[in-house]
Amino acid sequence: MLTDELKTQLRSYLQHIQQDISLESSLGSDEKSIEMRKFLIEISDLSDKIIFNEDGKNERRPSFDIKRVGTDIAVTFAGIPLGHEFSSLVLALLQVGGHPPRIEEAQKERVLSLKGSYHFETYFSLSCHNCPDVVQALNMMSVLNPQIRHTAIDGGLFPKEVAERDIRSVPQVFLNGEPFSTGRMDLEQILAKIDKAGEVRAVESLNDEAPFDALVVGSGPAGSASAIYLARKGLRTGLVAERFGGQVMDTSGIENFISVPETEGTILSRNLETHVRHYDIRILLSQRAAGLVPGKSAGDLHEVILENGARLKARTVIIATGARIRPLGVPGEEKYRTRGVAYCPHCDGPFYKGRPIAVAGGGNSGVEAAIDLAGIVSHVTLLQRNKVLKADQVLQDKLQTLPNVTVIKNALPVEVEGNGEKMTGLVWKDRNTGQDHQLDVEGIFIQIGLDPNSDWVKGVLDLTERGEIIIDERCCTSVPGIFAAGDVTTVPYKQIVIAIGEGAKAALTAFDYMIRTPVKP
Repeated sequence: MLTDELKTQLRSYLQHIQQDISLESSLGSDEKSIEMRKFLIEISDLSDKIIFNEDGKNERRPSFDIKRVGTDIAVTFAGIPLGHEFSSLVLALLQVGGHPPRIEEAQKERVLSLKGSYHFETYFSLSCHNCPDVVQALNMMSVLNPQIRHTAIDGGLFPKEVAERDIRSVPQVFLNGEPFSTGRMDLEQILAKIDKAGEVRAVESLNDEAPFDALVVGSGPAGSASAIYLARKGLRTGLVAERFGGQVMDTSGIENFISVPETEGTILSRNLETHVRHYDIRILLSQRAAGLVPGKSAGDLHEVILENGARLKARTVIIATGARIRPLGVPGEEKYRTRGVAYCPHCDGPFYKGRPIAVAGGGNSGVEAAIDLAGIVSHVTLLQRNKVLKADQVLQDKLQTLPNVTVIKNALPVEVEGNGEKMTGLVWKDRNTGQDHQLDVEGIFIQIGLDPNSDWVKGVLDLTERGEIIIDERCCTSVPGIFAAGDVTTVPYKQIVIAIGEGAKAALTAFDYMIRTPVKP
């Protein structure tokens, strides 16, 4: 199952294993069990510190434990972790094998201090690029603290469980049998949800941070570029963000990033993080900005208030918080989110296999989603609010070849219907006649554009009607010492390559501002 290239990569990683580990399989006689057995044997053959046995006691079959020999330290995979989860497998092998996880000491202490018994179950899809963050964080926790157990479950292999728990979106996590979370979460967010006392200590620690020369809010292409340029100037630089890559993490194929003919959003995001970590930058992940308090005059410190209540001070601030998928804003959308209302066709599409669904949006994202989903679902109805599709012609041509896709133009979704537990249909309005129509679908994938992540600076900085931060040609905002870059701003054409350039420009402008502005005592 492993290609020669993957075997070579994996063999080099496994050289870092320090303690013996056992792959304890729980198998049946089905085809997937046979595949898993072969898969695990191939892995064990790559290192003399890995042994394979078939003494697993898991009820889910096929599944396997990665266990540190002679200890209770283990993680469990119910499925074959290839695709986006291959990196989760590699990290699990290394960490169970004694290779220290990359984690801040304060986070490690919080995980170790957790009392009680925690059994997490995460349902994932091999096509989901959001799932590895959750799987890897919970695996890491279970390696550090034996009171924590984690099972990562490929929903495609256990359709009965998926149906019983009505799982329509991944990653979906259960804790001790009860729903815990849906969607991407990282270690800090998980800890914040189960360790309230530790969260208070974390806030106190952030409040003790010395003022930064420059504080970058956002770690997508614009924010990463800003942080790198500032650090190279020898400035004390901080980077605050929820996750590296930002919106790029939700992008599958990237073919217009100059000098790189083809890559994926997750790969580019990892490369951004690697580059940023090459410099002496204070990185504060899993943090969301909630407010901005500008200095009263030139040279005064600005203050960024985080969602958890912590306050960070800096001489200059660069806002690079990007944009988010725009919601429909109709009745029923929020109520049936993850229960019919979805935003990621790659992550959640497999859970609608053989069912009728709708896609809202006729731009590139909407048409690409319709094309991808057409190979999975029974029928796709694409709703475009305008009289023409806005997608590239090559995508429209492909769409027209698909027999199970219907395109309805001048169609405006007005309500998501459901039975209280899940979505059952959609009401859309004909913009020409004003007449409402009923659409019997079990899900809708929303791809209608982006909204800038600027709510937290409303009333502080000048914004457009759409919420974009107004900047000049040097990335200056309406407040001296505060700059902005990327998709959150008025810069035209929301493209990765443009955001990187804007991030570099904002950093250079901030540096120029600092050398010309005296520091107040």
